[in-house]
Amino acid sequence: MKFPFTEIENKIGYVFREKALLQEAFTHSTYAHAHGGKDNERMEYLGDAVLQLVVTDWQYRRDERAEEGRLTFERQKYVCEDALDKAVRDLGLQKYLLIEGGRSNVGKKTVSSLFETVIAAIYLDGGYAPAREFILAHGNLETQEKSVNYKGALQEFLQGNGEQPPVYETEKSGKDNAPIFFAKASAKGMFANGEGSSKKEAEQQAAKLLLETLKKTRKK
Repeated sequence: MKFPFTEIENKIGYVFREKALLQEAFTHSTYAHAHGGKDNERMEYLGDAVLQLVVTDWQYRRDERAEEGRLTFERQKYVCEDALDKAVRDLGLQKYLLIEGGRSNVGKKTVSSLFETVIAAIYLDGGYAPAREFILAHGNLETQEKSVNYKGALQEFLQGNGEQPPVYETEKSGKDNAPIFFAKASAKGMFANGEGSSKKEAEQQAAKLLLETLKKTRKK
């Protein structure tokens, strides 16, 4: 079977000079053992490092006020298995995986690792800039930021520890056509503040910061 280089390149938005790198990125160890050639395990290792750097740099530049603990907490949701699995499936890349033993045995870990191996292949072929462009274009970073329900996560955290649900206080400031909302989330004698262009956005930010604080406190 001829490997569909052009089809994949059209999906990821990058044309390889060294085509063998792209095929290696999609070669599972079972396929390499059966047919020869390199598998993608080393690429997964490299791609993970590049992904971490790009996401960290993106976070650092977009929010100058964020502290290390908050950035670390947020980064995990951008690079976790679920996030990478979604990115691969959104692009439809999982069907190109070269694997022995039947596709019914392909789990989320195998699928999600394709995002990292493609990153590595692009990085090895073209350098940091195109790898970064691929991640920012297809990593769903902005979408994930908006879709996380921090209020729900905070309530679940508190309930899981036998605590009362959080209390929110919200105030509105500014003009009606450009309001600013300030929210305060309180629980277990602690609180955190948030702000945003809507009540929901402000409360979500407050919930996120309070959740981070509570998790840090529990670890001590």
